[in-house]
Amino acid sequence: MEPVPVAPHLDLEALRQRRAELRESIDALEQALAAPAPGRVEAWGERVHVALVELSGDFRQHIEVTEGPHGLYGGVLTSAPRLSNAVTRLTREHADINGLLEDLLARLSGSANTDRVEDIRGQGTLLLDRLIRHRQRGADLVYEAYQADVGGET
Repeated sequence: MEPVPVAPHLDLEALRQRRAELRESIDALEQALAAPAPGRVEAWGERVHVALVELSGDFRQHIEVTEGPHGLYGGVLTSAPRLSNAVTRLTREHADINGLLEDLLARLSGSANTDRVEDIRGQGTLLLDRLIRHRQRGADLVYEAYQADVGGET
């Protein structure tokens, strides 16, 4: 199989930057969820809420960059139509991840209490797992379509 050159419309540096921003938001949520909650549940809940809001915004930008009118997925389908199933899967994952984000934000909308901390942590961990796997599949998609590595941000 011959490598496909990177599409002229694909700004790899901008794509890497967006991935790095999303990764920073994922890291912030992980740190917020892992912070101690006993005796400071309200502060813990606020920190998790702030991290979720930031992550939600970065994820909306990710969807725009990938699914938007001049998005990554359209370019992939033009350059490598064989990857249409992967694009469909990633697009479905966007809806699933958005649902998890909205659910967690709703759970945090009231006052936090000790009983809800473990539930929120569990749902947050599920969200983090889905996001990390989604990012991995997205990096694989770009590599398969363009033989370009976008996954190595620091």
